[in-house]
Amino acid sequence: MVGVCCAVSAAAFGYMHPWKSATTTEKYQLGFLVSAFAFNLINLFVFTPMTIEMMKHRHKVEREENIGNEIGGSKNQDVAKKNPKLAAMNKKFGMIHGLSSLINLMSFGVLAMHTWYLAGKLSL
Repeated sequence: MVGVCCAVSAAAFGYMHPWKSATTTEKYQLGFLVSAFAFNLINLFVFTPMTIEMMKHRHKVEREENIGNEIGGSKNQDVAKKNPKLAAMNKKFGMIHGLSSLINLMSFGVLAMHTWYLAGKLSL
């Protein structure tokens, strides 16, 4: 949904401020909106499939180790100390999740910059 909203916002802003007649600030704003859209597409088409695939493999290993059904604290970390395959999966999942979070923060940052621009256009 965020990607759709970014795409609509970028298209509307680009329509209202054509590139040839846009000021430098307006060109930056269009760049912010397009980059937010790109960040969301990267998350959707790169990191989400990687996360889902990793989750499937991890659930399989957890079923083999008879863990993952606990309520409350997980036994995953304890078992990962003895099972190098699960430890590697946890490490890879953490990396993928961290990169996905970084991409989300970057998207939030450029959208915050655009919000600041819009707030500056308000007059009381």
